[in-house]
Amino acid sequence: MQNIEHSESASLAGHTLSEQAFLRLRRDVIGGAHAPGAKLKLDELQEAYGYSSSPLREALNRLSQEGLVKADDRRGFRVAAISSEDLHDLTHMRLMVEVPALRLAIEHGDEAWEAAVVAAAHRLERAEAQLGDGPQVLDENWSRLHRDFHLCLLSGCPSGRQRLLCASLFDQAERYRRFSARHRVTSRSKSREHKRLLEAVLKRDADTACAVLSEHTQGTQRSVEAALLRMRASAN
Repeated sequence: MQNIEHSESASLAGHTLSEQAFLRLRRDVIGGAHAPGAKLKLDELQEAYGYSSSPLREALNRLSQEGLVKADDRRGFRVAAISSEDLHDLTHMRLMVEVPALRLAIEHGDEAWEAAVVAAAHRLERAEAQLGDGPQVLDENWSRLHRDFHLCLLSGCPSGRQRLLCASLFDQAERYRRFSARHRVTSRSKSREHKRLLEAVLKRDADTACAVLSEHTQGTQRSVEAALLRMRASAN
């Protein structure tokens, strides 16, 4: 626990209070520390995070712009709900933005990009080898390396705006990945999917790489929808 706290303090060093509040609150919303639909009360957040209302309000407004938090009619904030409709829209946008970004990355990526992708894949594979049988996405280190690998793949895309949008959509999907992992009854091997994706990218086979990424993205949608169905069935 001390190592995690030290790592967090180091990563936040040099940031303004508003940026610190945003990064910490964003991490906890994505990670599920604040449940979907939960009310985010300023007085409770001040006590929990130790910031004044001003940086917290700014953080909540930024999270609202990202779609992770919703402003309600009474000028308060709630964590965005998890639903099949929102997941469908999110998956649709990811396929519209991330898949073309990967094609552009393969087209424009140079040798330095290729080396960075290989290194990111290697770090992710090493982390996976050290994990047990539990859901990988619930391990903070694996989740960070998983994000690094996917965004590194897209870093060869020449459009900065497209890369930023890809990162935002990926992080919104992370909430759903973690939700699915907590309610999963069968395992899903992301490692094989990542290896197929890496192999296609290194061969500069854009058609295969884009097909694998599309299937990878839709796999998350199917897993979450199955978890939502199980929850509805158990509630009835």
